[in-house]
Amino acid sequence: MSNDDQYGGGGSHGEVGGTGQTRTRLPDSPSDSYGTPRRTPRASRGLVTVVGVVVLLIAAIAFANQSQDPPPNPASDKPPTGNATNPTGTSPVTTKTAGIPKGFARDEQGAQSAATNYAVALGSDGMFDAARRRAIVQAVYAPDTVAAQQAELDRLYSDQGFLARIGLDTGGKAPKGLLFVSRMNPVGTKVERFDGDSASISIWSSSLFGLAGEGSKTPVSEGWYTNTFELRWINGDWWVSSFTQKDGPAPVGRDQRAASAEDMTAAVTQFGGLTYAR
Repeated sequence: MSNDDQYGGGGSHGEVGGTGQTRTRLPDSPSDSYGTPRRTPRASRGLVTVVGVVVLLIAAIAFANQSQDPPPNPASDKPPTGNATNPTGTSPVTTKTAGIPKGFARDEQGAQSAATNYAVALGSDGMFDAARRRAIVQAVYAPDTVAAQQAELDRLYSDQGFLARIGLDTGGKAPKGLLFVSRMNPVGTKVERFDGDSASISIWSSSLFGLAGEGSKTPVSEGWYTNTFELRWINGDWWVSSFTQKDGPAPVGRDQRAASAEDMTAAVTQFGGLTYAR
């Protein structure tokens, strides 16, 4: 994977609107709203010793059980396998068109990688720029669908009412002092259908969309979507013929403090987008 932001961001086409150290913020300890928390009585040394022995015993039993073959489970009890998202070690493709990876393998893994990279490109802020949008559409859509898709996307991304609602000017640009963010972050893929000449690939992803910076009336927010791409194998590569989108599934949000406008702007500019291959 590359840390170069190939398309200028990522988001979701439907809503329209890729590593460093990570710090984990643990939740604060609960406190008594009406006064100083009551001190917990100190446990006796003997009780602490007994508890420690029990914990060690349980750990030893669990470790010993790991070396034994688990009893067979009925097929209906098995969780879904992770084959759709597990990395395979296959080297990424090296060919690009308009900054978008191209030249994927004619197999299920290739189709998944193609759909994922195309989804990131189609969900990027590059789609709000007429020249970049034209290059993206020509790089990912099947030749016989380009004209129709170009016209429809130009109409969508040029809608003045839509641009005004998300805080962009008539040319799809952010106001001075603000940074427009539209970035898609794929979480996993699923092969709905594959027959060698065509494929249907679903991609579950989150998206970041909005304006970062002080005074933004549409701050960057998170959304979750599932995009299903219909792909065709044409002239040695996968191309998009059409795709659909639906909301979710969205996880329960954690109780985390929202980033400041300054921190969000810094994150978007310092952490580049990703390209994907399996």
